[in-house]
Amino acid sequence: MRLEPCNFLLVDDEKAFVDTLAKRLRQRGFSADCAYSGQAALDQLDEKADLIDVVLLDIQMPEMGGIQTLKLLKQKHPLPEVILLTGHASVASAVEALKKGAFDYLTKPCDLSDVISKAEQAVSGKKERAAKIREIQAIPFISDRERKKRIEEIFKHDGHGRGRTSASLEFEAPRS
Repeated sequence: MRLEPCNFLLVDDEKAFVDTLAKRLRQRGFSADCAYSGQAALDQLDEKADLIDVVLLDIQMPEMGGIQTLKLLKQKHPLPEVILLTGHASVASAVEALKKGAFDYLTKPCDLSDVISKAEQAVSGKKERAAKIREIQAIPFISDRERKKRIEEIFKHDGHGRGRTSASLEFEAPRS
C-alpha cells in the first residue's frame, strides 16, 4: 500500500524503457509523464514543476547527460526530487549526482518496488520542505532577502541544495 502519492517525470533516451516504466507506474495508480532527453525534461518542468514530485533521470543520454540535466534542473526547480538511474553505475558518478542534489541513485535494471519505495521517501522529504517554505512565505514583515536566506537554509539543512545559488531559489509556490 502506498503511503505517499507520487507524480513522476521519467527521463531517458531509451523510449521503450520510459514508455514501459510509465505504463507500469500508471497501472499502480501513479501519474507518470515522459521525456526522452534532458532538454525535454527541463521544458516540461518549466511548464509544470509544481505538479512533479519525483524525476527519474537516466545518467547516460546523448547531447545533455543526466548530471548536466540534474544541475540545471536543481538550479531552476529545487523542490522536485531526482532519482538517477543508470546501467553504467560507478561510485564517482553516484557521488557527483548526490553532490549536485540528487535524492538517490539506482542502477538499471532495478525492481519497480525499489523505485516506488525511493520515490515515496523522496516525496515525504519534499512535502516537509514545502511545508517549511510555506511557513516562511507566510511570515509577515520580513524582507525578501531574509525570506530567501531562510529558504536557502531549509535546503542546506537537509543536505539538498549543494551547488545552488540564492538566485536559483526563485521557484514556484509549493503545492500542498
